[in-house]
Amino acid sequence: MIRRTTAAKGMALAAVLSLGLAACASSDGGSGDSSEGGGGSTDPLKIGTILPVTGTLAFLGPPEIAGVGLAIDDINAAGGVLGNDVSVEWGDSGDSTDLSVASGTATDLIGKGVSAVIGAASSAVTLGVVDQFEEAGVMQISPANTAADLSGYGSFFARTAPPDTVQGAAHGSLILEDGHCKIGFLVQNEAYGTGLRDVIEDTVTAGGCEVVYGGNGKGNEFAPGETNFGAQVTDLLAQKPDAISIVAFEETVAIVNELVAQGWDFNGTTYFVDGNLSNYGDKFDKGTLEGVKGTLPGAQADEAFREELKAWYTENEDGELEDFSYSAESYDATVLAALAAVKGEGTDGETISKNIRAVSGSEDGATEVSSFEEGVKALEAGDEIKYVGKSGIGPLNDANDPSSAFIGIYEYGADNTYSFTKEIEGTTE
Repeated sequence: MIRRTTAAKGMALAAVLSLGLAACASSDGGSGDSSEGGGGSTDPLKIGTILPVTGTLAFLGPPEIAGVGLAIDDINAAGGVLGNDVSVEWGDSGDSTDLSVASGTATDLIGKGVSAVIGAASSAVTLGVVDQFEEAGVMQISPANTAADLSGYGSFFARTAPPDTVQGAAHGSLILEDGHCKIGFLVQNEAYGTGLRDVIEDTVTAGGCEVVYGGNGKGNEFAPGETNFGAQVTDLLAQKPDAISIVAFEETVAIVNELVAQGWDFNGTTYFVDGNLSNYGDKFDKGTLEGVKGTLPGAQADEAFREELKAWYTENEDGELEDFSYSAESYDATVLAALAAVKGEGTDGETISKNIRAVSGSEDGATEVSSFEEGVKALEAGDEIKYVGKSGIGPLNDANDPSSAFIGIYEYGADNTYSFTKEIEGTTE
């Protein structure tokens, strides 16, 4: 079992539709050529994580950590990479309110000799460290970054979550399908918040409806970490919106409390995104969030996979795993890194970078595999492979984005927790 040690925890804490939407940038790397070697290192593969243990996205940490940990256990149970067990160095990303946490973690992971890192969850955090990893020759694979700014960022960055072009279009379409046509936004002012808002806004305005507050260029965004929303909510409600989309992280708790105080009826009128789709339980009075809907990139994890994640988390971490957001994407990111090393016959970051697209299925005539073990057998037989993992994404495209992905639609009940209703598949090209 890959356990997060007390020391590692201490370091971490310190430190849809077929949308046919074009990805926002072309790639300047990310080759899909067959079996490309890098530095050729065959040392045991060491993977790092830069995931939110602290900060406004800390609720995403447990499922992402469980996804990575379970994947490494499965990889090692199947014989490891090039005959050696894979090891992991755990690290905290913090959030965009204090980028020194992520920068410190990146320095620490590079110093420990990792070849690939899984994370970050926040696009703004990744934008703060992605160059640092590339300069060190470390492959970064995010399971949750969705900002369009990261499409095609470089050959040492890939992601298993789709860009905001996919979620934003699905989110905007959901609002329109529910019959709303006067939309207000409460949006945090960083790459993820404004980028996702822009796509949602484009979708609702293309549908003939209007944004009455918080739109692009209106100057209504709030700083990450904001706690006082009295003035913003007053101004928003004065525009008499018939729906509100909240694009935020932990700030959502303060936003909801202010909306309650000013008499907003949430049922069927309020929409969350992946950054705030969380089980809030007794953080609010019973029934507060009933009828709120949200969107989350990724296919719904099946029950068997959820049970495996929960068992891993119970054995290796304190408490019980309750949220599963981006757990599948974290699992798949880890497996793709390992398969890329096997295909390229090297455990260095450059080899992983040069082979990750190929093992995701970018090559013609690839054999479909659904596990690390199956992938290794096919590669050893000389086949190209298409790893079809837990998240349901398509092969990585030229921008190192998933070429297709599912967006889940969820709805809150009276207990302020959300449940799955349906999923929509969209493409990034």
